Parts: sequence; C-alpha cells; structure tokens
Amino acid sequence: MKESKPATIKEIAKRLKISPSTVSRALNDHPSIGLVTTMRVKKMAEELNYEPNQTAIFFKQRKTFTIGVVLPSLSEPFFSAAISEIENVANDKNYTVIMGQSLDDADREFRILQTLKTHRVDGVLMSIGKNTREYPFMELLEAAGIPVVFFDCVPDLDDINKVVSDLETGMLEAIDMFVSCGHRAISLINGPPLLPASVERMRAYLKGLERAGIPFKEEYVVNTDLTTEGNEAAISQLLALPQRPSAVVSFNDYVALDVMKLVRERGVTLNQDIHFISYANYPLWTYMENPPMASIEQFPGEQGKKAAELLFELIDAPERPEPVKVTFKSHLVSKA
Repeated sequence: MKESKPATIKEIAKRLKISPSTVSRALNDHPSIGLVTTMRVKKMAEELNYEPNQTAIFFKQRKTFTIGVVLPSLSEPFFSAAISEIENVANDKNYTVIMGQSLDDADREFRILQTLKTHRVDGVLMSIGKNTREYPFMELLEAAGIPVVFFDCVPDLDDINKVVSDLETGMLEAIDMFVSCGHRAISLINGPPLLPASVERMRAYLKGLERAGIPFKEEYVVNTDLTTEGNEAAISQLLALPQRPSAVVSFNDYVALDVMKLVRERGVTLNQDIHFISYANYPLWTYMENPPMASIEQFPGEQGKKAAELLFELIDAPERPEPVKVTFKSHLVSKA
C-alpha cells in the first residue's frame, strides 16, 4: 500500500476554495484573516494531517533552530551536567542540539565545526580540547556569521564570549585547608603546561603558597598529559623525592583517581601519609572509601546554562554585541 503524500497548503486552499496565501496567513494567525476563516483552515489542516514545511520556514526566518555543542568528552560527569542544562535552555527555545566530541583531538574538533557550519547551525557552544593550541575555526565561524560561546576550557583570547570558573578561589581554599591541617610540603600535579587552565592553576598555586609563607619548590610541581600513564608518571616522580610532599592538589578528579590508585599500590596510606585535593567535585566521591580530603566545585551545570543563555542572546541580537565574560568562582567542597 502506497503512503499518501503529505497535505499541502494548496490542497487545503482547494478544499476550502480560498487562496493559498489566505491559508498560509490563517495557519500563522495573521490578524488580517478573520477568526472563522482561521478556524476553518486549521480544522481542515488537522483533518488532512498537514505538517508545515520546515525547510521553507527555516529559509524564510534564516534559521535552522539548531545549535552545535562541541566538547572534549560527552561521557564525563562534568560535561554531562553541562549538557543537561544546555538542552533545557535549548528546549525552552524550541531548538535542537547537535553534539560532537573532539576527544581532545584538534583536527577532529575542527572537522566537527566544519560539519556544523555545513549544517548551518544558528550558534555553537564549545569547550576546547587539551591539545588545541590554535583556533582556525574562529575565522570559519565568523565568516559564516555563526556566533560561538566558549565555556569551561576556553581559548586564551580576549575578544570572545566565554563562561568560566575562576580556578584561583578554589586553589587558595585548598591550600588554606592543607595549611590548617599542618601541611607545608604541598605539591601540584598540573595539566599540560600550555593549556590555559594549567597556567591559571599554576598562578593560583604560587599565590596560595606565598600567602601561607611557604617557599616554592620547583620539584613539587609536575605535569601530566592527563592520560593514565602520564598521571602515574607524575605521582611516581613525587613519591621518588627524598622529601616527598604530604599534600597534593591534582589537576582534576580523573587525575586524582589514577594517582590515588597508584599510591595505594605502593603501600602509601591515603589521608595519613599523603593527602589529596582535586578539581571538579566528581559526584561519585560520596560512594568511595578514602576519597580525597576535598574537591573543588567548578559549577558545570551553571556554566552550561549561562553559556546557552548567552548564545541565544547572540542569535536573537539584531547586531553583534561586545564580547562578554561570565565567571563563576570555584569553591572547595570537603569530602571528610
């Protein structure tokens, strides 16, 4: 049995013996069409299972009612929280969200953005990957007239719209907590040296030590490429020191999971011989034995929501406004 073709405006007009333009106006509740005619048209449209031609609507409004979201990984709880809020905002605006994950691959990241441009998304929300050092996609999106808002991990550029967490406040609180517990040998396992988030953590770490009157020791700062192997190499380097640190701030909770596992395997007692504080406030710490002393909340849901709201303001703006930076202060959450 052949499927019937979708009803058209012309068919409705023919059935009611009125013009297609009158049908179109009635379906869109145009004030020039009387109430009786509008009701007749909508009743006939319902009987014929009429569905609007979305392509024509998009062409007329110059919108596709889609936004793109590009993240390093969709599986991380941090980004899951952000995605939930982004989709809530998009749903309220009757928009569809197209997701893409870069997996920290800069080339893949660029290809995803090229695809989003081809699909003519109305805007892009993005957190850059740890290996992204250049930003050729900025010119690509600008030329296409597609606004972009960055959040969490953002390019080190001034003239962009971005929503971030102030990493300094959490780092200072972490060092204050360690010092209040009697720790003076405080280490930092940082991320890739050129990553903007790593630079901010390092700056805050140095400020925290200075405030506490603790001399900086270069050997107490190690970097990881954020792989399991890199994380294990970083903590091994610290454990091998003649005077190993008694307290460690790690780049994020995933680094902490790897290094705490290796510490246990080496026979070092967690929260006695060595103590940890990490970034991101991993929700599952609550269910684990010997979690870190604390974790630093970066408010991913709030970041995602605000970034989405800002993006829709840009989409709806008749002219492109000046770039905006929104900052959420990170906050230490005790796990003891």
